[in-house]
Amino acid sequence: MKYLSIMILVIAFLQGCATTYKSHGLFGGYSETQLDENVFKVTFCGNGYTSMERASDFTLLRSAELTLQSGYRYFVIINADSYISTSTHTTPTRSDTSINIYGSDHFAYGHASTITYGGQTYHISKPTSSNTIICLKEKPKNSFSYNAEFIYRTMKQKYGI
Repeated sequence: MKYLSIMILVIAFLQGCATTYKSHGLFGGYSETQLDENVFKVTFCGNGYTSMERASDFTLLRSAELTLQSGYRYFVIINADSYISTSTHTTPTRSDTSINIYGSDHFAYGHASTITYGGQTYHISKPTSSNTIICLKEKPKNSFSYNAEFIYRTMKQKYGI
């Protein structure tokens, strides 16, 4: 029981911050799948302390970063999706009872008290955002596109990365 309580505290401590901008790991991050030579699906998964805005911004940042790393300058988002997965966790309940008994002659007297711990329910919401992007070397004339260098610089500055 002590081991479980310690593990819950350690996990809660480690999750005490919003997911940082990093490759996907135990507590979230970005990932991508290459669908064609210049087409990628980019996803960012946050933890329970990450806002949807942050998840969307980090998806946009990774899209820009991936565009630049692949030798392109612009990208177009052809599909965007975002959702929040919600779960609950209820801590175990534990009761401690203490009893004091004393006797005199043929009588016994006593006092008992019970204290119950735990049983709290926590609601955890984790945002996920994804973009399917097409990377382009030149700015398209008849459609909206993102300037990867501008997005990269702006998002890095916004989050102090």
